[in-house]
Amino acid sequence: MTRDLNIVMLGATGAVGTEVVSTLVTMPELASLTLLGRREVEGISHDGLRQHKADIFDPASYMMHLRGHDTAICTLGVGEPSKVSREDFVRIDKLAVLDFAIACRKSGVGHFQLLGSIGSDASSRSFFLRTKGELEEDLKTLGFQRLSLFQPSMILTPENRYGITQALTLWGWPKLNFLLTGSRTKYRGIKVATLGRAIALNTRVDKPGVETLRWNEFQALSG
Repeated sequence: MTRDLNIVMLGATGAVGTEVVSTLVTMPELASLTLLGRREVEGISHDGLRQHKADIFDPASYMMHLRGHDTAICTLGVGEPSKVSREDFVRIDKLAVLDFAIACRKSGVGHFQLLGSIGSDASSRSFFLRTKGELEEDLKTLGFQRLSLFQPSMILTPENRYGITQALTLWGWPKLNFLLTGSRTKYRGIKVATLGRAIALNTRVDKPGVETLRWNEFQALSG
Protein backbone atom coordinates (compact mmCIF):
# COMPACT_ATOMS: atom_id res chain seq x y z
CA MET A 1 0.00 0.00 0.00
CA THR A 2 1.36 3.44 -0.90
CA ARG A 3 1.18 6.21 1.66
CA ASP A 4 -0.05 9.71 1.02
CA LEU A 5 2.69 12.31 0.81
CA ASN A 6 2.30 15.78 2.25
CA ILE A 7 5.31 17.80 1.18
CA VAL A 8 6.54 21.31 1.93
CA MET A 9 9.30 22.82 -0.16
CA LEU A 10 11.67 25.78 -0.08
CA GLY A 11 13.55 26.75 -3.26
CA ALA A 12 11.01 25.60 -5.84
CA THR A 13 11.76 28.41 -8.31
CA GLY A 14 15.36 27.39 -8.98
CA ALA A 15 16.56 25.15 -11.82
CA VAL A 16 16.51 21.99 -9.72
CA GLY A 17 13.47 23.00 -7.72
CA THR A 18 11.27 23.42 -10.76
CA GLU A 19 12.22 19.93 -11.94
CA VAL A 20 11.40 18.50 -8.52
CA VAL A 21 7.97 20.12 -8.58
CA SER A 22 7.31 18.94 -12.14
CA THR A 23 7.75 15.34 -11.03
CA LEU A 24 5.97 15.68 -7.69
CA VAL A 25 2.70 16.87 -9.24
CA THR A 26 2.59 13.72 -11.41
CA MET A 27 2.95 11.32 -8.49
CA PRO A 28 -0.27 9.58 -7.43
CA GLU A 29 0.96 9.46 -3.82
CA LEU A 30 1.07 13.25 -3.56
CA ALA A 31 -1.75 14.47 -1.35
CA SER A 32 -0.54 18.01 -0.77
CA LEU A 33 2.35 20.21 -1.85
CA THR A 34 3.13 23.51 -0.16
CA LEU A 35 5.65 25.80 -1.86
CA LEU A 36 7.29 28.59 0.12
CA GLY A 37 9.37 31.38 -1.37
CA ARG A 38 9.74 34.94 -2.49
CA ARG A 39 7.73 34.33 -5.66
CA GLU A 40 5.28 31.74 -6.93
CA VAL A 41 6.01 28.93 -9.37
CA GLU A 42 4.02 29.37 -12.56
CA GLY A 43 2.57 26.83 -14.93
CA ILE A 44 1.87 24.00 -12.47
CA SER A 45 -1.36 22.63 -11.08
CA HIS A 46 -2.44 20.01 -8.55
CA ASP A 47 -5.51 19.73 -6.35
CA GLY A 48 -3.30 19.77 -3.28
CA LEU A 49 -1.01 22.61 -4.36
CA ARG A 50 -0.62 25.61 -2.08
CA GLN A 51 1.79 28.48 -2.63
CA HIS A 52 2.71 31.02 0.03
CA LYS A 53 5.04 33.98 -0.27
CA ALA A 54 7.52 33.92 2.58
CA ASP A 55 10.66 35.64 3.80
CA ILE A 56 13.28 32.89 3.68
CA PHE A 57 15.23 34.66 6.41
CA ASP A 58 12.28 34.81 8.81
CA PRO A 59 10.78 31.45 9.88
CA ALA A 60 7.90 33.31 11.52
CA SER A 61 6.70 34.23 8.02
CA TYR A 62 6.12 30.59 7.07
CA MET A 63 5.93 28.64 10.34
CA MET A 64 2.13 28.51 10.22
CA HIS A 65 2.27 26.63 6.89
CA LEU A 66 4.48 23.74 8.04
CA ARG A 67 2.27 21.62 10.26
CA GLY A 68 0.66 18.61 8.68
CA HIS A 69 3.55 17.80 6.35
CA ASP A 70 5.58 14.60 6.62
CA THR A 71 8.35 15.57 4.19
CA ALA A 72 10.34 18.75 3.53
CA ILE A 73 12.51 19.43 0.50
CA CYS A 74 15.05 22.25 0.34
CA THR A 75 16.68 23.17 -2.96
CA LEU A 76 17.45 26.74 -1.88
CA GLY A 77 20.86 28.06 -2.81
CA VAL A 78 22.93 30.75 -4.51
CA GLY A 79 23.19 30.09 -8.24
CA GLU A 80 26.65 31.63 -8.59
CA PRO A 81 28.44 31.66 -5.21
CA SER A 82 31.37 33.60 -6.71
CA LYS A 83 29.03 36.53 -7.40
CA VAL A 84 28.01 37.11 -3.77
CA SER A 85 29.90 37.89 -0.59
CA ARG A 86 30.83 35.12 1.81
CA GLU A 87 28.42 36.59 4.32
CA ASP A 88 25.51 36.44 1.91
CA PHE A 89 26.44 32.93 0.80
CA VAL A 90 26.38 31.70 4.42
CA ARG A 91 23.16 33.57 5.08
CA ILE A 92 21.36 31.91 2.16
CA ASP A 93 22.96 28.51 1.71
CA LYS A 94 23.45 27.68 5.38
CA LEU A 95 21.52 29.82 7.86
CA ALA A 96 18.24 30.16 5.93
CA VAL A 97 18.26 26.43 5.20
CA LEU A 98 19.04 25.52 8.79
CA ASP A 99 16.26 27.79 10.08
CA PHE A 100 13.85 26.09 7.68
CA ALA A 101 14.94 22.65 8.88
CA ILE A 102 14.60 23.60 12.54
CA ALA A 103 11.12 25.00 11.91
CA CYS A 104 10.16 21.81 10.03
CA ARG A 105 11.43 19.61 12.85
CA LYS A 106 9.46 21.60 15.42
CA SER A 107 6.35 21.21 13.25
CA GLY A 108 6.58 17.43 13.15
CA VAL A 109 8.17 16.86 9.75
CA GLY A 110 9.88 13.46 9.80
CA HIS A 111 11.80 13.44 6.50
CA PHE A 112 14.08 16.25 5.32
CA GLN A 113 15.74 16.33 1.88
CA LEU A 114 18.61 18.72 1.09
CA LEU A 115 20.17 19.66 -2.23
CA GLY A 116 23.86 19.98 -1.38
CA SER A 117 27.11 19.42 -3.25
CA ILE A 118 29.64 16.71 -3.89
CA GLY A 119 32.66 17.19 -1.64
CA SER A 120 30.72 18.78 1.22
CA ASP A 121 32.95 18.54 4.26
CA ALA A 122 32.93 20.59 7.45
CA SER A 123 36.75 20.37 7.55
CA SER A 124 37.32 21.28 3.89
CA ARG A 125 39.78 24.03 2.95
CA SER A 126 37.23 25.25 0.42
CA PHE A 127 34.93 27.86 1.92
CA PHE A 128 32.06 26.68 -0.29
CA LEU A 129 32.43 22.99 0.59
CA ARG A 130 33.12 23.71 4.26
CA THR A 131 29.92 25.76 4.55
CA LYS A 132 27.93 23.00 2.86
CA GLY A 133 29.52 20.42 5.14
CA GLU A 134 28.79 22.43 8.27
CA LEU A 135 25.15 22.63 7.25
CA GLU A 136 24.93 18.87 6.79
CA GLU A 137 26.48 18.26 10.20
CA ASP A 138 24.01 20.68 11.80
CA LEU A 139 21.09 18.93 10.10
CA LYS A 140 22.22 15.58 11.47
CA THR A 141 21.85 16.90 15.02
CA LEU A 142 18.17 17.79 14.56
CA GLY A 143 16.93 14.23 14.87
CA PHE A 144 14.86 13.80 11.73
CA GLN A 145 13.54 10.28 11.32
CA ARG A 146 15.03 10.37 7.83
CA LEU A 147 17.59 12.78 6.38
CA SER A 148 18.43 12.62 2.67
CA LEU A 149 21.54 14.51 1.55
CA PHE A 150 21.78 14.89 -2.23
CA GLN A 151 25.34 15.60 -3.37
CA PRO A 152 25.53 16.27 -7.13
CA SER A 153 28.67 17.34 -8.93
CA MET A 154 28.12 19.61 -11.94
CA ILE A 155 24.40 20.15 -12.60
CA LEU A 156 23.79 20.26 -16.34
CA THR A 157 20.96 22.58 -17.38
CA PRO A 158 19.52 22.78 -20.92
CA GLU A 159 20.33 26.47 -21.14
CA ASN A 160 23.26 28.63 -20.08
CA ARG A 161 22.09 30.63 -17.06
CA TYR A 162 25.30 32.31 -15.90
CA GLY A 163 27.47 33.38 -18.83
CA ILE A 164 30.59 32.19 -20.61
CA THR A 165 32.03 30.14 -17.73
CA GLN A 166 28.90 28.02 -17.45
CA ALA A 167 28.63 27.78 -21.22
CA LEU A 168 32.07 26.21 -21.40
CA THR A 169 31.26 23.91 -18.50
CA LEU A 170 27.99 22.73 -20.03
CA TRP A 171 29.82 22.00 -23.27
CA GLY A 172 32.85 20.25 -21.83
CA TRP A 173 31.77 18.45 -18.66
CA PRO A 174 29.56 15.77 -20.28
CA LYS A 175 32.51 14.82 -22.52
CA LEU A 176 34.51 13.84 -19.42
CA ASN A 177 31.91 11.42 -18.00
CA PHE A 178 33.46 8.39 -19.68
CA LEU A 179 36.70 9.06 -17.77
CA LEU A 180 34.90 9.20 -14.43
CA THR A 181 34.48 5.55 -13.45
CA GLY A 182 34.65 3.53 -10.25
CA SER A 183 35.06 5.73 -7.18
CA ARG A 184 35.12 8.81 -9.45
CA THR A 185 31.63 8.21 -10.85
CA LYS A 186 30.23 10.56 -8.23
CA TYR A 187 31.91 13.46 -10.04
CA ARG A 188 29.96 12.94 -13.26
CA GLY A 189 27.74 15.76 -14.43
CA ILE A 190 24.05 15.17 -13.85
CA LYS A 191 21.20 16.48 -15.99
CA VAL A 192 19.00 18.82 -13.97
CA ALA A 193 15.86 16.91 -15.00
CA THR A 194 17.36 13.63 -13.77
CA LEU A 195 18.41 15.16 -10.45
CA GLY A 196 15.03 16.79 -9.89
CA ARG A 197 13.19 13.57 -10.67
CA ALA A 198 15.44 11.64 -8.27
CA ILE A 199 14.78 14.08 -5.42
CA ALA A 200 11.03 13.88 -6.01
CA LEU A 201 10.84 10.10 -6.31
CA ASN A 202 13.01 9.58 -3.23
CA THR A 203 10.13 10.90 -1.12
CA ARG A 204 8.21 7.66 -1.73
CA VAL A 205 11.05 5.48 -0.40
CA ASP A 206 10.69 4.26 3.19
CA LYS A 207 14.24 4.22 4.56
CA PRO A 208 14.83 5.71 8.02
CA GLY A 209 18.20 7.18 8.94
CA VAL A 210 20.75 9.43 7.25
CA GLU A 211 21.53 8.78 3.59
CA THR A 212 23.94 10.43 1.18
CA LEU A 213 22.95 10.22 -2.47
CA ARG A 214 25.29 10.80 -5.43
CA TRP A 215 25.38 10.12 -9.19
CA ASN A 216 24.71 6.38 -9.01
CA GLU A 217 21.75 6.88 -6.67
CA PHE A 218 20.34 9.66 -8.86
CA GLN A 219 20.35 7.34 -11.85
CA ALA A 220 18.78 4.46 -9.94
CA LEU A 221 16.01 6.61 -8.51
CA SER A 222 15.13 8.44 -11.72
CA GLY A 223 14.88 5.21 -13.67
